[in-house]
Amino acid sequence: MIRLSSCLCLLVSSLVLATWGSSNSSAQDWTRFRGPNGSGYVADGKIPDSWTAQDESWSVDLPGGGISSPVAWGERVFLLAADPKTALRHVVAYQLTSGKQLWDKSFDSVPHHLHKRNRFAASTPCCDEKFVYVAWSEPEHTTVSCLTHDGELVWQRDLGRWQSQHGFATSPMLYGELVVVFDSQQARQLKPGETAGESKMVALNRQTGQIAWETPLETTNVCYGTPCVYQPDGGAAQLIDANTGNGLFGLDPKTGEMLWNLKAFRSRCCSSPVVAGDLVLGTAGSGGGGNHLVAVRPGAEPTEVYRMERSAPYVPTPVVVDDMLFTCADNGVASCSDVKTGESHWTRRIGGTISSSPIVVGDKLLTIDMDGKATVLRASKEYEKLGSADLHGNVQATPAYTQGYLLLRSEDRLTAIGPKPL
Repeated sequence: MIRLSSCLCLLVSSLVLATWGSSNSSAQDWTRFRGPNGSGYVADGKIPDSWTAQDESWSVDLPGGGISSPVAWGERVFLLAADPKTALRHVVAYQLTSGKQLWDKSFDSVPHHLHKRNRFAASTPCCDEKFVYVAWSEPEHTTVSCLTHDGELVWQRDLGRWQSQHGFATSPMLYGELVVVFDSQQARQLKPGETAGESKMVALNRQTGQIAWETPLETTNVCYGTPCVYQPDGGAAQLIDANTGNGLFGLDPKTGEMLWNLKAFRSRCCSSPVVAGDLVLGTAGSGGGGNHLVAVRPGAEPTEVYRMERSAPYVPTPVVVDDMLFTCADNGVASCSDVKTGESHWTRRIGGTISSSPIVVGDKLLTIDMDGKATVLRASKEYEKLGSADLHGNVQATPAYTQGYLLLRSEDRLTAIGPKPL
């Protein structure tokens, strides 16, 4: 069921309107987990300080539950949903401006054990101008699929069995003509009769799904980070990711060759790495604590620049804005630090347990806890709370922002806060 607000009707009927959505934001689609290069940051956008149901452009029931975050290209929004009992997977597309469901492509799957916070729809799609790419797993199969923007299946690739105590949650990303998937698996804490998995980074041809390269990785704990791209001054681009065994590492995106790695972590990496100038950042931890954030300067001899042991996130990915590093730890504590040194500017408790990653739009930071309580802060070296909102449901998906629309996914609902007439 779609719930439309009067704001949307005004938008449709008016030809020229001033809005709080940036006029330049239409040039930036949100095509992967956490948007442009996985940064979670859009410099030229605007979001409200607070909102209620009356401010929603639209809100729709999803065909299943999940924690998959929305992505968007042009007028289309894509995400995954799944039946929590049968594991039937849905790839769904909606119209950005109206919330109208454009199509729903379903795929049979095999139910299996998941961590209590995981879902059968946990991976976030990625998309380009023609296709949307999705991934999921069951114990004997790890499936990557390519569909058109109209929901037609183009190709599927089976990457083989999946070994994990918690279930699948990694998200694909695009580089050049490749779809890249971090196929991290489990070798520790196996149950009797289980065999260790084999971790690897896999690159597939976008058009055909054929494997372009595979790079074996150390297999310890299952890790979930989506790679990002690091562009060193005067050098070739690198794919950056993190896991327990290899630490932070860089790969040649054309060949998969391991260029460098620094074993920096004691435990599981659930968040995704981020780039901050000539540094790359990653986090690790556990549900029981011991979380840490590490900043590394890549190179033939990579160096650890600093390490943060207090208020470091485990699941939520940090966001970098200029020289500021913003973290929202799982326990509801938000922090701002100097991204070059790790020196703290401020730390505040802002909410309950957080699994979603924060994003920054313009000069506002948005974070949402698992109870659906959203908090908007000024993205500044001085702490300033601007407002709050309530999504009224379990939220683990990360918000998306495209063409002036803020897209918010709760367990079984997708909501848009669109450009609002002033």
